[in-house]
Amino acid sequence: GPHGRGREVTPPFAGIAPSAGASGRAGKCRRPPPAQPAGSRLLGGSYPQKNAEILSSQYGINLFLAGLLLMFSWAVHAVGIRKEDLLSYLITIMLVQLFWMLWYICRSSTQRTLIQEKDTHAGARWLKCGITLFAVITLILDSFKIGYFIGFSNCLSATEGIFPVTHAVHTLLQVYFLWCHAKDIIQSFKTLERFGVIHSVFTNLLLWANGVLTESKHQLNEHKERLMTLGFGNITIDDHAPQCNCTTTSLCSIFSQGIYYLYPFNVEYHILASAMLYVLWKNIGRKVEHHQQYKTLFKFRGITVGTIFGIIVLISTIAIVVVYLIQIGRSKIKSELALTMFYLHAIAVLTLMCVAGIIALLIYRLEERSLDNSKNPARKLDTDLLVGTASGSWLLSWGSILATICAQEHPKYTWYNLPYSILVIIEKYIQNLFIIEAIHREQEQVNDDIKTLRIVTVSSGSTLSVTPLYREIYNGAADTDSGKLPCTFNGNICVRERSGDDDSDEVKSQTSSPVTFSTSLYRQSSVKNNKRRILKNIAAFLFLCNLSLWIPPAFGCRPEYDNGLEEIVFGFEPWIIVVNLAMPFSIFYRMHSAASLFEVNCKT
Repeated sequence: GPHGRGREVTPPFAGIAPSAGASGRAGKCRRPPPAQPAGSRLLGGSYPQKNAEILSSQYGINLFLAGLLLMFSWAVHAVGIRKEDLLSYLITIMLVQLFWMLWYICRSSTQRTLIQEKDTHAGARWLKCGITLFAVITLILDSFKIGYFIGFSNCLSATEGIFPVTHAVHTLLQVYFLWCHAKDIIQSFKTLERFGVIHSVFTNLLLWANGVLTESKHQLNEHKERLMTLGFGNITIDDHAPQCNCTTTSLCSIFSQGIYYLYPFNVEYHILASAMLYVLWKNIGRKVEHHQQYKTLFKFRGITVGTIFGIIVLISTIAIVVVYLIQIGRSKIKSELALTMFYLHAIAVLTLMCVAGIIALLIYRLEERSLDNSKNPARKLDTDLLVGTASGSWLLSWGSILATICAQEHPKYTWYNLPYSILVIIEKYIQNLFIIEAIHREQEQVNDDIKTLRIVTVSSGSTLSVTPLYREIYNGAADTDSGKLPCTFNGNICVRERSGDDDSDEVKSQTSSPVTFSTSLYRQSSVKNNKRRILKNIAAFLFLCNLSLWIPPAFGCRPEYDNGLEEIVFGFEPWIIVVNLAMPFSIFYRMHSAASLFEVNCKT
């Protein structure tokens, strides 16, 4: 009967047989809920978004190629292509981007719930501040162009006045857009937004290319004038000067000269804007991996040595550039002295940078810290830009090495070109390794600046007491609330008071020599902080050195033009084409490296 026998208990999952692929994992696998076939899910979700990404990227590439062809046609004086045609194209694509940004800003402000996810890695505050500084100088450049147009309004097309006005409005709205929306992860109207963002990316790339072309033509004309001064013949200067007199002669001269000194900042502004917009484009529709984020704040404390040496390099570089620009082209002797001075200074700076980079890499080899392999479009773009833009200066360096080896005559100053070119290749190779490894290393979960070192001593019996040994070594306080004892960290070891006599022996064994344990902990922390201090000083030094090496080519100090050896070996026109193509990437590499090293300093 039911009261005479024990009732059988049936296990709750006894009637469910494990699947063939789940053998050995019984109890852990659960029956998946019914869903639509995988093919239909992929077709309904991934395929349209992937197609939108491909279509938008192809649209942007064609937009960029059409603009490049217009620039090339104007540069070579193609029949029927005028400067106003190029400017009209640039004005049109800027207006399209302006309308899209206004629509996006209005939609995001009225429907704030549409954008809930944010990419914390994108649009760092220091990067926004940097692009704002470049934008301010770009606005000054636009005002100079407007003043230049007013002075020559009698013979200039109306597009040359409309362009700087449109560009100024475009700059103001774009900086506001990047400040407010660079971190957005767009999840609505994704197809439309992909086209809008990619249009903005390639619009900035075209404006960057237009600035590079205008500045390169100006630098080439100055180089030809110096060659004519030194006695070279059969050289024609490509002059695009207006065919009328300026109504305000003195102001027009100031505007025309000042424009070319401001172009380097305009070029950097557009390339930084395109990079930030590209990260926004890559983030459209992305699922964010939520990790604990740590604020990376810049602290000047502890980087005094690296900053002092970097400032010395920066000041000496500015002095070298000033002397170079004054002496080059004055006479043959002065030009050779200017080139020799430049090469010797650059060799010394590059050697110091190589040594600093090697020391930093050795310190990383001695540390055991895992790499952060999480998906991060901003970090991947930084890595790709470092390697990609370094290829520009590598191309110039290999050309100089080949020219030095193959040339039949070698003036004395040309021999300095050989170690300079070799060091450029080695230094960028080492620096790229340092930066890429630094930005891929996982950040420490506990900041050493806020830890408190204390020791646990054993008093009579099994009672533990807390004794602060190294007070004020770090800022912080022990957690003594509710009778809890603070932890003493040594890697992953945490020693706390335990209840019961069974565990007292284990606690005593771990804390039998408290002074020795604390001294060892202090030494480890001291060594670790010394390594961090060295790395921060190296990052600060390399940051200032990259800013220093950005100045010479950006402001017209280009020995690749004035050396003459490469032009003899490769020919004037072929080598000038190579320099004009590779130099913009070399200039951008230095500024991008400086930005990356600033981030490394903040994260270290």
